[in-house]
Amino acid sequence: MEYLKSSSIRVPGGGDKVYKDECVYCYDSPECDGGLYVCLATFLGFCEEHVHLHINKTSHKVFMHLKKVKKIETDTSTDVPPKKKPTRLAIGVEGGFDMEKTKVEYDEFNSLSVLGTGGDPLVIPLPNADLPLQVQLSIAGVIAADTSAYKDQVASWDGEKRVISKHAQNLLQLDNGVKVPPRGWKCSMCDLKENLWLNLTDGTILCGRRYFDGTGGNNHAIDYYTETKYPLAVKLGTITPDGADVFSYDEDDMVEDPNLAQHLAHFGINITQMEKTDKTMAELEIDINMRIREWDVIQESGKKLIPLFGPGYTGLKNLGNSCYMNSVVQVLFTLPEFKQRYGDQCATIFYQAPTDPSGDFNTQMAKFAHGLLSGKYSVAPATHEPEDATEQQTDQEQDGIAPQMFKTVIGRGHPEFSTNRQQDAEEFFMHLLSTVDRTERTNAGPINPADSFRYKVEERTQCMQSRKVRYNNREDTLLSLSIPMEAVLNKDEVAAYELKQKEAEAKKERLDPSEIVRPRVSMTACIEAFASPEIVDDFYSTALQAKSVAQKSTRFATFPDYLMVQMKKFTLGDDWIPKKLDVSIDILDELDLTHLRATGLQSSEEELPEQVEQAAQAAPAPQIQIDDNVVEQLVGMGFDKEGCRKAVYYTNNQGVEAAMNWVLEHMGDADFTAPLSVQGSGSKEPVSISEDAVAMIISMGFTQAQAIKALKATDNNLERAADWIFSHAHELDSMEEDNQANQETGPQYKDGPGKYRLIAFISHMGTSTMCGHYVCHVLKEGRWVIFNDRKVALSEKPPKELGYLYLYKRVDS
Repeated sequence: MEYLKSSSIRVPGGGDKVYKDECVYCYDSPECDGGLYVCLATFLGFCEEHVHLHINKTSHKVFMHLKKVKKIETDTSTDVPPKKKPTRLAIGVEGGFDMEKTKVEYDEFNSLSVLGTGGDPLVIPLPNADLPLQVQLSIAGVIAADTSAYKDQVASWDGEKRVISKHAQNLLQLDNGVKVPPRGWKCSMCDLKENLWLNLTDGTILCGRRYFDGTGGNNHAIDYYTETKYPLAVKLGTITPDGADVFSYDEDDMVEDPNLAQHLAHFGINITQMEKTDKTMAELEIDINMRIREWDVIQESGKKLIPLFGPGYTGLKNLGNSCYMNSVVQVLFTLPEFKQRYGDQCATIFYQAPTDPSGDFNTQMAKFAHGLLSGKYSVAPATHEPEDATEQQTDQEQDGIAPQMFKTVIGRGHPEFSTNRQQDAEEFFMHLLSTVDRTERTNAGPINPADSFRYKVEERTQCMQSRKVRYNNREDTLLSLSIPMEAVLNKDEVAAYELKQKEAEAKKERLDPSEIVRPRVSMTACIEAFASPEIVDDFYSTALQAKSVAQKSTRFATFPDYLMVQMKKFTLGDDWIPKKLDVSIDILDELDLTHLRATGLQSSEEELPEQVEQAAQAAPAPQIQIDDNVVEQLVGMGFDKEGCRKAVYYTNNQGVEAAMNWVLEHMGDADFTAPLSVQGSGSKEPVSISEDAVAMIISMGFTQAQAIKALKATDNNLERAADWIFSHAHELDSMEEDNQANQETGPQYKDGPGKYRLIAFISHMGTSTMCGHYVCHVLKEGRWVIFNDRKVALSEKPPKELGYLYLYKRVDS
């Protein structure tokens, strides 16, 4: 019992994550045969296999052992509840969840285990009143705590950061003598005792709004605002020392109140003594979505798809619109390079992992690889008969694995991938590949899977007047192809369908969706459009020392092992609203790009002279008067004033249209709203860089030089620096290449013949990248397989013509 008196045994606090849902190294859970061991010093969870790895690293030996055994199904009802459309975005697959078919209940067998002492493990069944008080408090804290996955889910579901309310600084609070007790609240207009809101102006307690499913309150708080116009209310029961849910009625949103403690003290509430007793709005959002589930088969619906199980056929749970992530990762982990780096090397990666592996990128990649490729979590149910009953076991879902730790790690610090909003699969592919590349180059790993996608691009620019040329090389990892709508193959059929559609609309009728006629464009036409020279107006020719017109063409200096091709279906409409081209592409199974091999400078060509920059560097920066009228016009459209000043400055006062185009191109920059600062226009005080901020950015996988550059660019603001990094990725990549010029390890470019074969594609269903659903198809063992989150099945007719991203593998001679 001496180990139970260890000073390392802690009681989980409000900021601690308790990993009691699954092992930090694999996807074993308390429902598995060996249960789960939660360390009472770190609150990390481990399976039977990996708990000893933790003991060897930390010498912590006291664990709470969690074991759940499924009870016999208690719901024998044969009635199938009707499916209904949710009226808000659901956690999981876009469009909703399946209704739960059965109610699963568990018997729990918890115990205290002391392991790694050299003798037999000490196992003490729980509860046990004879345990030391610290141990009992620690166990009680573990049992009461929300799981780490739930906390991450709530944090990411909360989405965009709440803004500070405009009322926070000058909120009117009446001296009416109202004092609010710490508990026992009730709505002043009805008998409700839950979902109560305290008006921060006069202290009135009222119930909240009624939810769409009939639950919630009676709308008394909203009615009271309509009558009084008192703007801010705090949700009682969510108040903790860390804050609370605050709603602003006239701002119509959840907000931050930095003076909340002071505003509560006005009514006698001591925020430091308050405990959470009610669910936050983010938690309620999740609960509502968890109750209302609907599953629409987005891809190959209506077909009898044969489910597949085993190594490489593991389904993935949707973590809240994470289908974009699921599809990309399923495709990448079918490649030998990813299998070798993270699957074959997982034991080594686990051994080298930090003591807290939950936030380590390589560890979570290895965990992901083992989960997908081992087959351990993709076992056919007992009723599945692989020989005779295959046709009857169609349209079946696996339990799947939930890569919450990986999603938290890969989204850390990213303004979009850290949320539960739907994202662009192409952007996530680029972000994941960049993270892999940065991590491997920093750690000098044995294999860098990103090298298989990296290739050199040669850009040739020719001045049409002097006929002289300039060659530049750059790096890329994805071939983005525009879709030339002028090359539609079935124009007559499309025109006839559009006419039929107009006639149906005039009669207020709807056409059968199966009769839709999409414009068809060949992939060959897309490649030809890519290969065609681009006309560059206002090109400054160093040969002429004047502006001219140039032609720019792009070619492959190297051909990568794998070529990811994006069909650019998402465009900006005339109203600046993103829209998706509803087209069908005649995809090539065999792709030959040999004719696009770069040639370099030819003997018959003459290079453009280099620009003479010395005089320009010595001259002071030109002083440009910013047209305030143009700035005000842009501000009137709703854009930030500092960003508008930059737009006018950088477009040389060329008018509203030019400035507007600059704003639309740069409004996503992290420093868009920062004051205009022009190099050469005056001295600027040097920025003092915080060492803590540098360390925080380095922990995200960036180098010290990159961290310092980002902090300098954002006046040492850590939050803005993180955003700045992700919006200046190419600049940082080139900086990293410069830093590695004298090192042996740097970007590696594979090369070979320009012939490729299609091996996977990712499809998107929906009107934009911010909504809809993603699935992927992968060519495995000579057959096409569909991965639709938890559904893994043999594809009957892979819809290649409707894909978004296509992965080709180079065919070596």
